[in-house]
Amino acid sequence: MLTIGYIGNGKSTNRYHLPFVLQRENIKVKTIYQRNPKHESWDRIAGVNYTSDLDELLNDKDIQLIVICTRHDSHFEYAKLVLEHHKHCLVEKPFMETSEQAKEIFAMAREKGLIIQTYQNRRFDSDFLTVQKVIEEGKIGDLLEVEMHFDYYRPEVPESVHEFDPNSSYLYGHGCHTLDQVISYFGKPDHIHYDVRQLLGQGRMNDYFDLDLYYGKLKVSVKSSYFRLKERPSFVVYGKKGCFVKETKDRQEEHLKLFYMPDNKDFGIDTIKEYGVLTYIDEEGTVHEEKVKSVNGDYGRVYDDLYEAIINGQDKTITDEQTLLQMEILETGVKNLK
Repeated sequence: MLTIGYIGNGKSTNRYHLPFVLQRENIKVKTIYQRNPKHESWDRIAGVNYTSDLDELLNDKDIQLIVICTRHDSHFEYAKLVLEHHKHCLVEKPFMETSEQAKEIFAMAREKGLIIQTYQNRRFDSDFLTVQKVIEEGKIGDLLEVEMHFDYYRPEVPESVHEFDPNSSYLYGHGCHTLDQVISYFGKPDHIHYDVRQLLGQGRMNDYFDLDLYYGKLKVSVKSSYFRLKERPSFVVYGKKGCFVKETKDRQEEHLKLFYMPDNKDFGIDTIKEYGVLTYIDEEGTVHEEKVKSVNGDYGRVYDDLYEAIINGQDKTITDEQTLLQMEILETGVKNLK
């Protein structure tokens, strides 16, 4: 049994972590720390201890792993505290504010023989897993180009911000999802072209980005905007013999926002209307077009991997090198914005 506790009792903990952890029989949630119980807005979970005494959580000998689900500007200090109390640690995205902080935290964990990693749950998005399946089946031939889009129409978000802060930029807030997907599957790129903008002008938030990552002849584009009234496809994949278009995103977040939880058998699962379309030419020159059944996603697989690392000594799936590379890309992307 892996016994865990949480720092933070807000949306992140209750929407993106607990619904998956509570499905796992080999993980026990013992304690949740909330700094101010007056601001509590989520229903309490039976059998879980809630406390406003951080020391109670940090000093509990039963707890092996502490999960940090707070604002990104507190991740560094909380992570140090957790490691100093000889606990393994899982940290929400973005992992740290800078790559230097990340290097310090990873070094501290290595010195103490502890595991710390970031919560890259989007590795287990259905659309991303389906794209991997299509690529590996080989019907589209040698890979040439991948386009990844994560769009919204939420102009009120950038319009409400009147100063630039790198750590609350769109690149930090959403690039940490899609960039990790690229890095986890394709590795370190040969080079990157950055187009990171403030569409409302200098001194406002970063609300648009378009990064091209090059791997030999392959180009992987990661694009996002707050001003897309009609979203672009989630993924478009081009090979020498065909292409695959996945219009819609993974549905886990959609269902969580509706409080439709993972204990439902159809949670997060695409129906046929959400399936992507594969178009390819076979060896006889015949063109085929077919729907591809989506691979089921599961954010909780981050916890499955952590369980194996902490309890059974397996290697971490989300490596320090991958996280540092992502942090460096984020920093580079916003360094010239003011």
